[in-house]
Amino acid sequence: MLAELQFARYRVVVDADGLPEIYEAYREHAELAEELDLLSPEKASCFFGVGTGEGWPTLVVAQSYSPSGSGFAPGILIVPETATVLIGAGDRLLAYSLESSPTRVWTDVADLGFWGWSRYGDVVLMSAELELAAWTTRGVKLWTTFVEPPWGFRVEGDRVLLDVMGRTMTFGIAEGPGAR
Repeated sequence: MLAELQFARYRVVVDADGLPEIYEAYREHAELAEELDLLSPEKASCFFGVGTGEGWPTLVVAQSYSPSGSGFAPGILIVPETATVLIGAGDRLLAYSLESSPTRVWTDVADLGFWGWSRYGDVVLMSAELELAAWTTRGVKLWTTFVEPPWGFRVEGDRVLLDVMGRTMTFGIAEGPGAR
């Protein structure tokens, strides 16, 4: 099902369950259109279109992904002040810059499956089945740590409280758990 969302000056069109009926038109009008692993019929697929204003999205990302379902939904986070777009689906993580024209900045892997993005000031956290990781709001990776279910975290000020299987650790959000 196609949904449209607005984040600051950015308009996002998303279909978490496949490609929209007018996918070809989105692709033709985009400045950057990426198709990732779309020929994998055994995988779920999703679509993200990002732009400004009411026109066609300038960035279009269509991809197949796995794992899917049961908590593994695709997700997007936009940092308006840095024009950074972060996308997660299955085990694939993508970062784009929209500063002048859409450009892919990096590709990364979520350990066993992406769960979600969350932003805390100048830091973006990514949670996955077996990983918690942090990036700056410009998409520069700060740290990553292995976790094992059941696990969870919360942020208090500039500190992360990470509970992994009943064992809690606390560390600076920008420094990560390995900092001294």
